[in-house]
Amino acid sequence: MKLWTAFVGSLVEAWSEVRVHRTRVLLSLIGVGVAVAALTTVVAGGAIATQIQTEQSERWGGRPATVSVNAYNPQTGQQATPAEMEPAITATADRYGISHVTRNGNGPLQLQLPDGVYGVGAILVDRAYGVIHRTPLQEGAWFTERDENRLAPPIIISSDLWARLGSPDLRTHPTVDIVTSEHTVVAVVTAITPSSPESQGMDLSVFLLNDDYLAFATAEERRNLFYQYELWIPPEIAAELVERIRVDIAGSLGEGWQVDAWRQDYLAFGEDPLLPLKLAVGGVAVLVLLLGALSLVNIALVTVRHRIREIGIRRSFGATASRVFFSVMMESVVATAFAGAVGVLVSVLLVKNPWVSDWISGYLQDVPAFPVEAAVIGLVAATAVGALAGLLPALVAVRVKVIDAIRY
Repeated sequence: MKLWTAFVGSLVEAWSEVRVHRTRVLLSLIGVGVAVAALTTVVAGGAIATQIQTEQSERWGGRPATVSVNAYNPQTGQQATPAEMEPAITATADRYGISHVTRNGNGPLQLQLPDGVYGVGAILVDRAYGVIHRTPLQEGAWFTERDENRLAPPIIISSDLWARLGSPDLRTHPTVDIVTSEHTVVAVVTAITPSSPESQGMDLSVFLLNDDYLAFATAEERRNLFYQYELWIPPEIAAELVERIRVDIAGSLGEGWQVDAWRQDYLAFGEDPLLPLKLAVGGVAVLVLLLGALSLVNIALVTVRHRIREIGIRRSFGATASRVFFSVMMESVVATAFAGAVGVLVSVLLVKNPWVSDWISGYLQDVPAFPVEAAVIGLVAATAVGALAGLLPALVAVRVKVIDAIRY
């Protein structure tokens, strides 16, 4: 109880000293507040940059853990056809409770545009593809279960292709004609994917559901169609499950088939490719913190030298060395904690202002909230800096002799 009372008394005394010397404290803590704001902003920015890099990696290789499966006959050199693969893939996915499975393929497609018929790159997928690869959309929504039951097949087109159609409002359910050798199929545009600036208006690509494509593809096109199968499995059991998937599919296909199953996501090799970015962000944050701490130590030492007479008088009235030490150090801790709170608030206002949020949302599907760890790191760093910066001045204050202090 006595220790708790002494601790609270020291805090009250430290806050009183901060208020008495508020001008000096304000000048000395500007650097700390700026340093903590910079530290918190760097940590928060690093978390956002990591999220951006993670989502970009997942768009190419899939979320952790995405497994690709392929099968071929070594004797004939032929890949397994969809009719041979799909029962084995379906049975394996059902056995292990894998809910996200997609067939990825490419098929020839002719579209009737206002200025003529164009061949486009058709990416044939299942609904799970958009979830596995975080497919970005400029407008509209990814394929849903309802889309699988449409009479007119849904189609997702690139923004360059959308511009060729006159940029119609998706709420009007615009259509595009798919030209086949036998008839014309009317497809409904349900979403737009962003084209890269380097495409210069020539990105004429579309996403189409596999079953919709197979419904109007010719017999030859169906025979020439081969898929890459992808399964999204829990990363914590991926090492064991990948081998089981390979063995089970090989067993379903029978003798003579070689099945390959491998992880293709960015964590496939066990090492975090974003580690250099995280280390760089951490290094910058530590450097900012050290610079703020160094400036505070210098100011605190100068301040203690100007308070020698005050400290000597307190010692002459019975203040113990430990009380003087703790009081001087806690004064620095209380002041830096307050400066840290202000710095964190400034950082939150900078990172979460509407302009920055709008800019970030252009790169992310899952826009993160302000990282709690950034705020915690800022407050803990401010308190730690206060303790370290107050330690040396507190030692100097304890060494002050009463008689010398009175003469000072």
